[in-house]
Amino acid sequence: MQTNETPRYDASVNTMGCCPKFNPGGWDDQELHFTDKPFVKATTHSIMHVPVNMSSVFARVNEHIDDAGASAESQSIVLSRDLSPWTSEHLFSVSKAVPEEEMATLTGDFVTKVFEGAFEQVRGWHEEMLELARQHNPKASDVYFFYTTCPKCAAAYGKNYVVGVARIS
Repeated sequence: MQTNETPRYDASVNTMGCCPKFNPGGWDDQELHFTDKPFVKATTHSIMHVPVNMSSVFARVNEHIDDAGASAESQSIVLSRDLSPWTSEHLFSVSKAVPEEEMATLTGDFVTKVFEGAFEQVRGWHEEMLELARQHNPKASDVYFFYTTCPKCAAAYGKNYVVGVARIS
């Protein structure tokens, strides 16, 4: 992958009017290279890792991204990770700064793996991503997940794809 690029995000099939149907082609076993890649940083509240305000936070952030004309288009990705059982962090890729939102950048190399299954499997996927990352760097510890569709859309499309993204440098 070129620096600051992700695999192409194909949003052309959106029969739900919410989340596009995710095409996992090109997302598995990739190396991503970021240098000061811009993201909007947002947090959500959880109860024992179950999000409680994710839809309202995602709606607000996406509205601000659209209003700013900062959509990353076919390079769209939202990296999520639990900071605690009560808080999650979400990084929304953008093409430029978004007023009214906290900005962050990522620099480093990352590996990806596509998973398919229920949210309850994330703990095992997290361990699998750590193991994969530590094959490249024994000190690797940062793991994010790209939840490609909301639960309603995943049920309608019949697949719940989640992309694991782990920092290797």
